[in-house]
Amino acid sequence: MKVLRKLFITIPLIIVILLIAAVVLVGLFADRAVKMGIEKGGSAVLPVAVKVGDADLSILGGKLALHDLIVENPEGYKHENLLELKSGSVGVNIRSLLSDTVKIDHITLDGAVVVLEQKDLLRNNIKDIIKALPKEEPGEAPPEGEPAVEGKKLHIDELTISNTTVKVKLLPLPGKVDTIPLKLGTITMTDLGGDNKLDTAKLIRKILSALFQGIAEQGKGVLPDDLMNGISSELNELLDKSKNILKEGTEAGKKILEGAGDVGKGIGDGLKGLLPGKKKQE
Repeated sequence: MKVLRKLFITIPLIIVILLIAAVVLVGLFADRAVKMGIEKGGSAVLPVAVKVGDADLSILGGKLALHDLIVENPEGYKHENLLELKSGSVGVNIRSLLSDTVKIDHITLDGAVVVLEQKDLLRNNIKDIIKALPKEEPGEAPPEGEPAVEGKKLHIDELTISNTTVKVKLLPLPGKVDTIPLKLGTITMTDLGGDNKLDTAKLIRKILSALFQGIAEQGKGVLPDDLMNGISSELNELLDKSKNILKEGTEAGKKILEGAGDVGKGIGDGLKGLLPGKKKQE
């Protein structure tokens, strides 16, 4: 189901990019400025408001903590928010911000609640947001005779996504439950970018693979068959696209899913690398 794929492309991307971008500005802004910058930047990209309850910045320590990050739902939906993240944190080597490879000690995303809400058979909140996102345009080619400028590489010692809940809000039917919660297991990846080939896009692709596997496993016997078939199809497509990238991953970057039964079974070997991102345009 393309909507679910874009859901888990958009949500992790928003969170990770906002956190990393905030850390890059660590030497320039204090807590309040970081909070305002994330809210304004997020709201400029998304067609809905982005709010941050609190931001704690340690310039000398290279640490940023975010609390109560919220992405509101589009107008016309019953749920107030599309995404609620209880807490997120990033630890970075400050000196590395000026180098070709940004060294991040850890990225932790804890307590995310994502709501996928159907409005009718053709519309839902995620689809409405995706349709309103700025269109991606090809990057401009460098002037003739000048080399192309590559983006920074990332080296992340550890990335953890924990306590993630997905609430699937189905269309109401008589005698049927219309909201189905899915609890995903903890996802832990280590030594991401150890081969110096990791960029944001590759990093997020790894996370998406893990999230899709979690949904596919947790949704068995719970979500409608047509929805599950769509999830499985999207997972296979995503893993196929990641095939060459996965070969570049390191053994230490293997994903571990904890506390969710069979969640993640069979894709541990396929997630030895990282997460992907995609550039947003202003």
